[in-house]
Amino acid sequence: MQLADLSAHELAELIRKKDVSAVEATEAALERVRAVDGEPGRLDGPRDEVEKVHAFITVSEEQARAQAKAVDARLAKGEVPGPLAGVPYTVKDIFAVKDVLSTAASRILSNFVAPYTATPVERMNAAGAVMLGKVNLDEFTYGSSNESSAYQPASRNPWNPAHVPGGSSGGSAAAVAAGEGALSLGTDTAGSIRQPAAFCGVVGMKPTYGRVSRYGLIAFGSSLDCPGPVARTVRDAAMMLNVIAGPDAHDSTAAATPVPDYTAALEEGVKGMRIGLSPDYDKITFFNHETGEMDSQPLPKEIADAVLRAADKLSDAGARIVEGVPMPHTRYGIPAYFVISRVEAASNLHRFDGVKYGHRTAFKPKDLRDLYRKTRAEGFGPQPKLRILMGMYVSAAQYSEQYYHRALQVRSLIRGDFDAAFDANGTHKLDALLTATTPTPAFPVGDIYGDSVLMQYADQLTVPANHAGVPAISLPAGLSSERLPLGVQLIGPDFSEATLLRAARAFEAATAGEAWRAERPAVLVNI
Repeated sequence: MQLADLSAHELAELIRKKDVSAVEATEAALERVRAVDGEPGRLDGPRDEVEKVHAFITVSEEQARAQAKAVDARLAKGEVPGPLAGVPYTVKDIFAVKDVLSTAASRILSNFVAPYTATPVERMNAAGAVMLGKVNLDEFTYGSSNESSAYQPASRNPWNPAHVPGGSSGGSAAAVAAGEGALSLGTDTAGSIRQPAAFCGVVGMKPTYGRVSRYGLIAFGSSLDCPGPVARTVRDAAMMLNVIAGPDAHDSTAAATPVPDYTAALEEGVKGMRIGLSPDYDKITFFNHETGEMDSQPLPKEIADAVLRAADKLSDAGARIVEGVPMPHTRYGIPAYFVISRVEAASNLHRFDGVKYGHRTAFKPKDLRDLYRKTRAEGFGPQPKLRILMGMYVSAAQYSEQYYHRALQVRSLIRGDFDAAFDANGTHKLDALLTATTPTPAFPVGDIYGDSVLMQYADQLTVPANHAGVPAISLPAGLSSERLPLGVQLIGPDFSEATLLRAARAFEAATAGEAWRAERPAVLVNI
């Protein structure tokens, strides 16, 4: 096995023992980038590159080499550089990193070099991890496929580059799946870590809201955004969460709840855990514009079967499977998200005006309003413009009661479903809820791009956890008939990351010998 294919915990152990140097690990990762990534995304780049992964916007080779040399120097002195010493990782280009281009995959930030570093990135670097560069995403994280990026070629799925990697953290998931770094730092607003993790066959975790600081994150939906880990294994995700979680004086929404060692109980199994299945997660419910009614469509059989197989594995490992858990407001997660996220997005996008930083129109404006108009028309792509318009509309005084306040009420009802399911004195007393992560495997590039409504429904099974603020983790659970990854997710109560990781590890161990675990993404077959 090549160094680039090792998990983060395996690589960290080899580097600590000096069996491998941090420089060697970094060079192996950079060599993998050169082998599989192809042309990094760029403004006005080609959209039809289909042979490579294209995970990156910026590859920071010299910075990575300098970090790796610093790790080796500390090890040579007998120092301990940190739990992730020498482990290569990537950063979704929605985080500010000092002296590095930080674009949010948008033309309007195409010249923005950040003057400071986001807290989660600082913590990764302090733990000895080596940042390889910034990876691609949907513009300002607006999308579920990575196709909306202003930096083309957009990221592709390593299992089949004719398919999307998911979004918005598609570059993160694609990079980890292709061995372009063992870890990646992503963000999850409606499923933007978990959905691409499922599409690319890796582990992705959305922590409890506030568990990881948002300082330095270019905001989309401030009440929904959650930074989190994308990794190859559950242990890697736990190690990374150990590093990035915790309070932050720069972020008033960061939780002060103490951070446990998420790796401590990983191998303790699921005996005695109560894990639920809900009929409300067995289907996709959508508004039928022709009838004016809510229609439902069952999940494809291979995805429903993957959930049942996971339940059987966890049951065999000692968990009690609780069926029929009602989650009746799940169906309203996407409509509520459409409203809440657009209002918050419109508010957050107001800061991009061509005055303080970022792109400014080259045309001579007539006045300040004209400067704003021309700069934003040139700098924003279709998705930010749609969100600004919709956000302004539904938050207007004459409509806010009808749309925004009602969406907030629905959000409270969704939270109530989870509170009831996890209530220790309630009917179900769940430790976790087991569901599919996505309603389909990764779809072909261009298949639904441009249909904002249909694209959003790729997140229907993930967005309720964002509304409720609870943690959730997506795990690889097999391959589809087209040899594309399938994912299942575990959702738990507030600050139950350790329990979810333990259950995830039990499932990972129970399936370790299955044939699909030995298969490799298409881009790695001849590497």
